Amino acid sequence: MIEYENLNRTNAFFADDLKAAFARTLESGYFILGKNVETFEHEFAGYCGSKSCIGVASGLDALVIALKAFGFAPNAEIIVPANTYIASITSIILSGFKPVLVEPDIRTYNIDPSLLEQAITPRTAAIMVVHLYGKPCDMAPIREIAKRHELKIIEDDAQAHGAEYKGKKVGTLGDAGAFSYYPTKNLGALGDAGSITTDDDDFAAACRQMRNYGSSAKYKNETVGYNSRLDEVQAGFLSVKLKRLDEVNAHKRALARLYLDGLSDQFIKPVQIPGCEDVFHIFPIRHPRRDELKAYLLENGIKTDIHYPIPPHQQTALLPYFGSQRFPLTEEIHQTILSLPISFFHTPDDIAEVIRVMNAFAL
Repeated sequence: MIEYENLNRTNAFFADDLKAAFARTLESGYFILGKNVETFEHEFAGYCGSKSCIGVASGLDALVIALKAFGFAPNAEIIVPANTYIASITSIILSGFKPVLVEPDIRTYNIDPSLLEQAITPRTAAIMVVHLYGKPCDMAPIREIAKRHELKIIEDDAQAHGAEYKGKKVGTLGDAGAFSYYPTKNLGALGDAGSITTDDDDFAAACRQMRNYGSSAKYKNETVGYNSRLDEVQAGFLSVKLKRLDEVNAHKRALARLYLDGLSDQFIKPVQIPGCEDVFHIFPIRHPRRDELKAYLLENGIKTDIHYPIPPHQQTALLPYFGSQRFPLTEEIHQTILSLPISFFHTPDDIAEVIRVMNAFAL
């Protein structure tokens, strides 16, 4: 059986260093906002090329805190791709703002810059770009539009650690970047964790204050904040894994190249955009008989996943916000997309077998 994901096998590559990091943290007796967090924040900011990194408890919290720290007017509108994972949209609602959905580019699955301006109103405060599946968005036109309309850009970088656009890493392409370190990510913790990146000192200070009960000094609370702190154990684990993030990304790019070269053209494969360095957190293909293909692969010993089976605007929780709105391209993507195995523990032989079985589908 070729598994889609197996975190035990993935983390086995880091096991000795992870155990040592845990032992050091346990021995220190310090578990909240200590040296491990400070070290990882410095390391990850340096890796991204960002001035500041603020560790928080999850990727969702990173988005919520970033949105709140900007101080947008109540009920401000935030543009977001219609086909993103629900967390992007949920963060906008939880922050007290209104999500405005924009269709993706059907080739890249990222927000379509050509559709942005028609979604902008006098209440629009920001554009949330999502580097979905690990592919950077086309940021040049997005940045030009944001500048012209005086909008902030928030990057949802949850799936794109280390991805680059024209030589710059994601998390440095807008006003703030929000990362998730969910265990399955290319840079994954052993639990929930997240961070915010920015070059704005005042914004960074606001985020640090907000993550810690609105406090910048013990028992002095200047604002109403959250309890959302990257803990010392996870920060220690992340420092271990950050050292090999480029290796993880290179491995996944090599597996992706096998898929791109070997899969037949009956499958719609990810496009390669000049200037965009994809990190292939997910390798998505599309096929009109997706569910039949998924079942066929499982019968032949290959597990897959779907990211994501239900479009956000059709989720029960979001019906009050979007009602009967239709997003045809988003719906087509969600009905046809399938994620293939592409983890750090997979070998070229695994991918060759997936390709062999897939290419025999319906021949």
